[in-house]
Amino acid sequence: MIDWMSYAKKAIQNEMLAREEALHVLQAQDDELLPLLHAAFRVRQHFFGKKVKLNMILNAKSGLCPEDCGYCSQSIVSNAPVAKYTLLDKETLLAGAREALNRKAGTYCIVASGRGPTEKELAQVIEAVEEIRETMPLKICACLGILSNEQATRLQAAGVHRYNHNLNTSRSHYGDITTTHTYDQRVETVDTVKKAGMSPCSGVIIGMGESDEEIVELAQALRELDADSIPVNFLNAIPGTPLEAYERTPARKALKVLALFRFLCPTKEIRVAGGREVNLRSLQPLALYAANSLFVGDYLTTPGQEIATDHQMIEDLGFEIELCAL
Repeated sequence: MIDWMSYAKKAIQNEMLAREEALHVLQAQDDELLPLLHAAFRVRQHFFGKKVKLNMILNAKSGLCPEDCGYCSQSIVSNAPVAKYTLLDKETLLAGAREALNRKAGTYCIVASGRGPTEKELAQVIEAVEEIRETMPLKICACLGILSNEQATRLQAAGVHRYNHNLNTSRSHYGDITTTHTYDQRVETVDTVKKAGMSPCSGVIIGMGESDEEIVELAQALRELDADSIPVNFLNAIPGTPLEAYERTPARKALKVLALFRFLCPTKEIRVAGGREVNLRSLQPLALYAANSLFVGDYLTTPGQEIATDHQMIEDLGFEIELCAL
């Protein structure tokens, strides 16, 4: 029997778990799941109370991506039947922001497929962001791919609060998932975002054939990068993608992963992200004992849970939606 509360005490004091301790979390017996989540909740409660941050994604540009990310239905190697369109116009981006407010989301995420933004796309996003900042109480997150220093500076000046660029998987596993860009390029973009003055958001996709050791490696890397927000995605294996045959992550294992990220990144926003409905299934409410954030509504190319169901889940837990993230 492991004293999971000792892990919580370390996390609250911002002490790094040893590698063996981190592996114990991922490899805990299922009978230990509730004590483990209780310890993770102590950390979550210490730093965030019972508040839940809500985020909404808008797929602002779909498909048409030259990258070969094996998990993605929008990549050049995917045969999945997804919508393909260029960057949405300003009015549609503004309508998305209003919908985020309707969903009680404090953060609005503008996401575009592709290696990085063109000058025209960057200008379109900047124009929309400036108007959103003037008219709506929203935190704005952009996810447009690899950025130059100059592009990052312009986004920050326009009012983008946060920029997302996920590591997705560990350095040692990266070449098995993507070959058209490198792990180091992902890290460099996160560093570029930080230098420009935007809050860095960088997360993971669990369930792509990585080992427990590689999950620990990835969590430690995000701790070292000091990402403010960490979306934890669980692979939703989409037919037509190279990873279509991968099995879902068992719900109990997914909860252990979330507990690990809470222990290793105790002060950060841990978000239960893509694939939660498919992988966690009926155990979704338990995820919020470790995580403190959710995406509400649909994801990029896959449907999410009904928004009213998410709101009800949070209420039933006795938690509280953080209505303004500013």
